[in-house]
Amino acid sequence: MSLHLLPVTAALPVDGRQSDTALAIARGTARLLRARGFSCLSELALPSGRRADLVALNAQGEVWIIEIKSSPADLRADQKWQEYRQHCDRLFFAFTAEMSAELFPQEAGLIVADAYGAHLHAEAPQHRLPAATRKAMMLRFAMAAAQRLNRLADPQGHEPFD
Repeated sequence: MSLHLLPVTAALPVDGRQSDTALAIARGTARLLRARGFSCLSELALPSGRRADLVALNAQGEVWIIEIKSSPADLRADQKWQEYRQHCDRLFFAFTAEMSAELFPQEAGLIVADAYGAHLHAEAPQHRLPAATRKAMMLRFAMAAAQRLNRLADPQGHEPFD
């Protein structure tokens, strides 16, 4: 039996919710996190129903959430960032060098980023997750990552992204 498969070009689907600035911040931040031993997923739905801009997981099972802010107005409009704490060990804001670090709350770490890289401006306080929450976040991360890979391998075999 011979199967003739058409070549598949793998490309991530365009989400459309993020500005070009937010996408650049996410890219640079993900590069920093990968260099620090983390794997990252963008736009991960959390058990609370919220969606985190970036979630990072390392080999020790540490979970970081990074909230991306593309402008001061974006930060002022965000009233939900504190809800992310219940789903991570450390919470960060990532933003461009054009924004002042003084705008951000001291309860979170700070990452300054552009499309090519990032640096850790201020470490985030650690608040360790309970074991059950850590397991739920790790499973959510793994399932989302596997589904995204499956969508790349078989785009017609899945429902569209929400």
